[in-house]
Amino acid sequence: MYDIKALYEANSVQDAIKLRLEHPDAQILAGGSDILVQIREGKRAGKELISIYMIDEMRGVELDDDGAIRIGSLTSFSHITKNEIVQKYINVLGEAVDMVGSPQIRNIGTIGGNTCNGVTSADSASTLFALDALVELTGSNGKRIIPISDFYIWAGEVDIKPDEIQTAIIIPKEKFEGYHGHYIKYAMRNALDITTTGCSVNVKLSDDKKTFTDVRIAYGVAGPVPMRAKNAEEFIRGKAVNEENIKEFSLQVLNDVKPRDSWRASKAFRQHLATELAYRALSECVKLAGGEL
Repeated sequence: MYDIKALYEANSVQDAIKLRLEHPDAQILAGGSDILVQIREGKRAGKELISIYMIDEMRGVELDDDGAIRIGSLTSFSHITKNEIVQKYINVLGEAVDMVGSPQIRNIGTIGGNTCNGVTSADSASTLFALDALVELTGSNGKRIIPISDFYIWAGEVDIKPDEIQTAIIIPKEKFEGYHGHYIKYAMRNALDITTTGCSVNVKLSDDKKTFTDVRIAYGVAGPVPMRAKNAEEFIRGKAVNEENIKEFSLQVLNDVKPRDSWRASKAFRQHLATELAYRALSECVKLAGGEL
C-alpha cells in the first residue's frame, strides 16, 4: 500500500532499543500523524520504520514519589488535556497541546512525537521550555535524563543517540509548585494551522501578590529551536507587579528572540508578536496567580 521497505513493531522499550540497533537507519513511528503524511507524499520511499505505538508502558501521566510529574512519551494530546494531574498542576500544558491540529490529530498525536520532531513550531515545546521540563531517554546503557533545552540541538535535530528512544517528559515539583502559566498561539487561522509565533509564560508571585518571585517565558518560532527569553526573565524577577514593569518586560524579550523572515510572517511582525504575546501572557498569569494590575 505504501512505498516503504519494512515496518517493525516493538512490544516493549527494550524491544524498540534492540530494533534500533538492528536497523540504524529506520525511523521511529509513534502516533504517525506526521510520518503517514510524508509517506503518502513519497518522502519515505524505501525507508524502514519502527513502530512503538503498542508500548503501553510509555503512556499516561503520574506523580512520582518525589512529586515530579511524569508524562509517558506516547501519551496523546487529548489525554494530556483531560488528565486530572495536568489540570490541577500544569494546566498550561493541557491548554497548549489542545491547540494542536484537529481533534483527530490530538487523539493520535503524542507528546514524544511532537518534541522528537525537533521543530520550533511544536505547540508543546515552548510550554515545556517554560516549565523547565526534563527529557527521559532510554537506551542500551539505561536511562539518561537531560533538560529539554539541551534536547533541542538545531531545527529538526534533537539529542537522541542511535540506541535510544524518548520514554518520558518529566516536570520537577519545584518547577510547577506555586506557579501559574498561560500559553498563547498566534496563527493565520484559528485551527489546523502551524504556529506563526507561540509564547508560554510561567509565574510565581510573592505571598502578598505584589512581587514577581520568578518568571519563565519561552517562545516557539522565535529562532531555529524553542527558546527562553532569559534577559526578560532576569529583568522582571524581584520587580513589583504593575503595568509599567510588564510593559518593559515585553520589550526586553527583543534582546533574546531571533525570528526570521518567511512566507508566514516577516521578522518585524514576529518581533511585534513576541512583545505583544509576552505582555498578554504575563498579564494573564498575574490574574491566574491572584495578583492585580
